[in-house]
Amino acid sequence: MRLFKRLNRNARDAGMSTAEYAVGTLAAVAFAGILFKVVTSNAVQSALAAIVQRALK
Repeated sequence: MRLFKRLNRNARDAGMSTAEYAVGTLAAVAFAGILFKVVTSNAVQSALAAIVQRALK
């Protein structure tokens, strides 16, 4: 029983749990979605096109 208690005490913060992975994945997907919407917006596309036009002249 002492061995189990010692192993359990040492393994408390051994890594992320499944719930933490799920929250991290959800946050990454949400950030990617927002970034995609920003990059594909008309204003950003126009700005990028202008930068490329200036660079090619």
